[in-house]
Amino acid sequence: MSGWIFLSKGGEDEYINMLAASAKMQPVDSDYFDYHYDIKVDRNQLVLRGILKHKIMKQCLEDGNNFYYMDSGYVGNNLGNLNSQGIKKYHRIVLNDLQHRVIRPRPSDRWDLLGITPHPRRSGYKIIVAAPDEKPCKYYGIDQQKWIADTVAEIKKHTDRPVEVRERAAKRADRVLNQPLSQVLAQDVHALVTFNSVAAVESILAGVPAFVMSPSHVAEPVANRDLSKMDHPFYPDRDLLMAWCHSMAYGQYHVRELKNGAAFRMMQEL
Repeated sequence: MSGWIFLSKGGEDEYINMLAASAKMQPVDSDYFDYHYDIKVDRNQLVLRGILKHKIMKQCLEDGNNFYYMDSGYVGNNLGNLNSQGIKKYHRIVLNDLQHRVIRPRPSDRWDLLGITPHPRRSGYKIIVAAPDEKPCKYYGIDQQKWIADTVAEIKKHTDRPVEVRERAAKRADRVLNQPLSQVLAQDVHALVTFNSVAAVESILAGVPAFVMSPSHVAEPVANRDLSKMDHPFYPDRDLLMAWCHSMAYGQYHVRELKNGAAFRMMQEL
């Protein structure tokens, strides 16, 4: 037997349920999920959402079983001309990983629909450290406060620039409405450093170089990893930047695409 399992927490995960319905299948309540029989024996492909399901994902990787990971989209969810309230409209779906890490040649059509124009390269002075929240820390087995302290200390070995730590607000409304990152990036910022946060995506699109430190990050092809390069960071040229944007737009889906079957079809074409 081989098919699909759409893992829905308590059977109430609205986005997983949308995707399952579009595939004409019923979601599986996570309370009744049995990895051994559902995945190892029946060889079903798994769709799940949320980084706290890390034990299941790691087991799939260890056993060589596919999973499709769903989480918030990379772009299009913040306040903008096409999203006046900062509603979470886009969701990424990634095969056997947390984020897409490779630029794949794609047309510009899906990116164009987002109405986002990357800002030209900015020059600034200070450094922003966008701290990870507790969920990815659990996945990667790191201590949040230790990561912040170690990262700031490493940065200061290589530059005299001031460093500001920005911790993620717990409530989405606070992140979107109260001094959003877009405002901060426009205020004399030289670079942004983060672990796995999509703040790096926002930084690059705002014209500010980014450093990403997690093993899996969508910005990896256009960002930095070596903090010793802090004073002279890499920033992509226009061709590379737009190729990355086009590829990224093909890895995320609007809510209506979760409902109408487009996301289910396209995620299998990646």
